[in-house]
Amino acid sequence: MQMVRITALAVASVFYSPLAVMAEDAPQAPQSLQPFAEFIGGIAASQTGAAASTTPAVASARSAPTQAQSYLASLYASVDAKAVKHSFVDANDTAFDCIPIMQQPALQGSKEPLPTPPDIPKGISRAASADGQAKATNLSAAETDRFGNAMACAEGAIPMARVTPEQIGRFASLQEFFRKSPDGAGLPQRAANRQAPVPATHRYAHAYQEVNNVGGHSLLNLWKPAVAASQIFSLSQHWYVGGNGAGLQTAETGWQVYPKFYNTPKPVFFIYWTADGYTNTGCYNLTCAAFVQTNNSWAVGGALKPWSTSPKKQVVLELSYFLFQGRWWLYVNGTAAANAIGYYPATLYKGGAMSVGAQEIDYGGEVVGTKSWPPMGSGKFASLGFGKAAYQSDIYYFPPAGANVPANLTVSQDWPWAYTGSFSYLNSPNFSTLFFGGPGGKR
Repeated sequence: MQMVRITALAVASVFYSPLAVMAEDAPQAPQSLQPFAEFIGGIAASQTGAAASTTPAVASARSAPTQAQSYLASLYASVDAKAVKHSFVDANDTAFDCIPIMQQPALQGSKEPLPTPPDIPKGISRAASADGQAKATNLSAAETDRFGNAMACAEGAIPMARVTPEQIGRFASLQEFFRKSPDGAGLPQRAANRQAPVPATHRYAHAYQEVNNVGGHSLLNLWKPAVAASQIFSLSQHWYVGGNGAGLQTAETGWQVYPKFYNTPKPVFFIYWTADGYTNTGCYNLTCAAFVQTNNSWAVGGALKPWSTSPKKQVVLELSYFLFQGRWWLYVNGTAAANAIGYYPATLYKGGAMSVGAQEIDYGGEVVGTKSWPPMGSGKFASLGFGKAAYQSDIYYFPPAGANVPANLTVSQDWPWAYTGSFSYLNSPNFSTLFFGGPGGKR
C-alpha cells in the first residue's frame, strides 16, 4: 500500500457523511440515516468531479480523486446500490448496509455457490464453561435503531459496516487505516521469535503454544476498558500464527475498544489477518476484499453488549477458527455449522504457512499507547481471578489429524508492573483458563 496523506478538506467536503442531512455550512444532529444509494452517489460524484460545490477549493478536491476516494470506489465496485434495500445503525451508531451476499467485496459478484461450513470436530468431553455467564450479543431482528430501522438484514444479505471518508480521515494515511495499529505490528514477541521486534507502543499479557493446528477455541470474557484520547486501543483476542519474519501470517478475532477506528469507547467484535508480517497485507473486518461473510446473524465490526461489570455479571463471547477445505471458518457463540459466520480463503496466504495450517496458538490481551497505556481487560491483575480479572477459558486447539486438545499455554507478560497473566487448568483440562489484564499507566 502506498502512503497517502488524507486532508481535512477531502474528508469534510468531498464525501457524504454516513448519517445524512447536515447542511454544509451549518452542521446539526442527523435526523435520519443516509440511504446507501446516496452514499454511493457521493463517492461516484467525487470520483468524476460532478458533485455540486460551494467553493473552488472543494471543486478542485473533487476533480482530483485521492487514493482514499479510489479505495472506496473499488471497495463498493461490485455492489448494485439498487439491490441494497435496508440499512441501520448499531448501538455504537455505526452505519451498516445490507449488501447482497454475492456482491460483498471478497466475492466481487462471483457466481460460484457458497461453501457449506462443517461442525467443529468433537473430541474430549468438556463441561459447559459458560454456564451461569451471559453470552454477548451483536444484532437482533427484534430491535430497532434510533431511526426506527430493524437491526438485522434479510436472508440473502449480510450487514457490512459503511466505510466512510470520515473514518479514514482519522488516520494519517490509507496504510495506517489498514494496519492492526497505526505503527503496524500486532503479534507479541516471544522466544520463538516469529516476527521482528514489536514496536515500543505495544504491550501484552498473553499465553501461547507452539503446536501444529488448524484452529482453536475459547470463551472471551467481555469488558469495557477505558481508552483515553492519547491512547490507541485495548483488546482480547485469538491469534493463529504461521511462518515468521516477513512471511509471518495470522488469522485473528476477538473484541476491541479502539475509539480512533470505530469512533466509540465501547467494545466491538473484530477480525484481522496478515500474510506478510503486518507490512503490506491485512485489514480489519470487511474493509478489504478478504473475509467472506456467509451468515447475517453477526455484524463484523459491530457493537457488543452487554459487557461484564461485576463478579455477579460476567459476559463471554465464544469464538473459534477452523481450517476446512481451504477456508479458515470463523464461529461465534457456538461450534455447530450454523454458528459459522464466514471464512478467510486460504488463498489469501499465497502458498505461505497459513495456506495449510498454523504452527502456533495464542490468546490474551494487547494494548497500544504512546506516553500512557490503557487498562487491559477489566483493568485488574490476573491474580484476582474469576469475576475480577479478565479471562479466556475452555481453550483448546484442533490438531491437523482431527478432534481437539486442551491448550497447554506458556504465559508471557512484557510489562508485569502494568499487566499480568496466569494460566491453569481449573478443576480439569476441560477448563483451561488464562487470566490476564491490568491497569496500564505511564512509565
